[in-house]
Amino acid sequence: MSDEGRRIAGRYTLTEQIGRGGMGTVWRADDEVLGRQVAIKRLHARPELSADELATLFERTRREARSAARIAHPNVIVVHDVVDDGGRPCIVMEYVPGSTLADLLKDGRTLPYQEAARIGLDMVAALRAAHAAGVLHRDVKPGNVLLGAGDRIVLTDFGIAVTDGTSTLTKTGEMVGSIHYMAPERIRGLTPGTASDLWALGATLYQAVEGRPPFRRVTAMETAYAIATDPMEPMKQAGPLEPLIEALLIKEPDERPTAAQAERALQTAWWGDSTAELPPPAAELAVPRPDPKPAGDSGRGRRRSRKGLLLGGIAVAVAAAVAATAFVLHTTSKSAPGQATSRPTTTASAAPVPEGYHLVRDSQLGVSFPVPDGWKAGERTAEGVTYTDETGLAELTIGIVDPAGPNPSTHFADIEANTKVNYPTYRRLRMQQTTFQQQPAAIWEFTFQGRARVFRAIDLGFGREGDREYDIYLSAPDAKWDTYRPVFDTARDGFVTSAS
Repeated sequence: MSDEGRRIAGRYTLTEQIGRGGMGTVWRADDEVLGRQVAIKRLHARPELSADELATLFERTRREARSAARIAHPNVIVVHDVVDDGGRPCIVMEYVPGSTLADLLKDGRTLPYQEAARIGLDMVAALRAAHAAGVLHRDVKPGNVLLGAGDRIVLTDFGIAVTDGTSTLTKTGEMVGSIHYMAPERIRGLTPGTASDLWALGATLYQAVEGRPPFRRVTAMETAYAIATDPMEPMKQAGPLEPLIEALLIKEPDERPTAAQAERALQTAWWGDSTAELPPPAAELAVPRPDPKPAGDSGRGRRRSRKGLLLGGIAVAVAAAVAATAFVLHTTSKSAPGQATSRPTTTASAAPVPEGYHLVRDSQLGVSFPVPDGWKAGERTAEGVTYTDETGLAELTIGIVDPAGPNPSTHFADIEANTKVNYPTYRRLRMQQTTFQQQPAAIWEFTFQGRARVFRAIDLGFGREGDREYDIYLSAPDAKWDTYRPVFDTARDGFVTSAS
């Protein structure tokens, strides 16, 4: 192709066309400054448009970048930059290798309802994050759902998204989006809301299990009429997803389920119904651990010890059907008789601590970090301490591995490989290498099914080989993740080691 090998903005070299639509082309490119692969969305040349129409088109492109950049979530495409190419804006995004859901459903192919539910969970998580940031996507469809490595699902193409307080950048009577996934209120010319994105989610799920959009007709006009007025064709392969899809495709937006309700229904369809109440927190179920310092230990033995603790906890959880919090990566056992322990002390800090938090200085671990007021320290060892909220369902764990291995991502991947085998409800959201406090780091985020609810967890590990690895871990009910996630962010931002 003629554009292959072109350099954009002096740093991005186009290497392969990976997508093409009516508005633009998506390229895989090499970022020569940072040495990474990226995806670049370039608009097609549109000589038929007037100067005003081009200005509107370019502003939509810039809005796509601004909208997506407002949303920090593993299931939403990451926007790195917006650059100029011959007067046309180009969006530089993370490169997610893989195909789209539309590719998977080509030629009427379908998915088992469990797989559709799994994909739907990530889609609704992305929409919840977008809506919380004040962004409506307005073009949710299979073609905008990327299927990445490690079962990662990514919602992309916010090209016609709108944010609170902005104009729609459309002419009177003009509709933008894909007709098969356009909610009835949009067909009628009404102002869309969050329920419109959820209707599109329902249409996408319908196609995933039935092999066609729910109101497909011969022409776009007939399709629009059917969406606005016709009853939905009955489903044959949706299984337990059928009630949810029917509810999402209700004509009146106020009668559709919320994103949180849709998420719970998808969890039930994927994992099966579970109505049992949670037993006592996992911290009360001590799991014996092997000697963390076998002869000749070089650090790897300690990580195997931690992995053994994790898998032992999982085995107990499965056998006894205990709470999902048994999955905590850094659960610690009681100290041996006579073993010296030191409790952390709470002191004032010269650095500001957010309201509702207090600073903990832990001399045994050699760290200090903010903890929410009211959270209590539990059992501990020399390798870590866990703080639990008043419900017993949310836990913040600070742990160490001494000495550290080559990279925390290796440590995490090692644990994950065993977790997949021993804990079938585990689902990775992301695992990424990064840096933290000028040291190699990794961030790992995942969900897992408890006896009565779904939990979510995030773990940040950082440290150089030969030194210590520090881990900051939070787990909490997924349904209340937006409430608990700031605890992790605050502990991370205020985390100080004695070596700092």
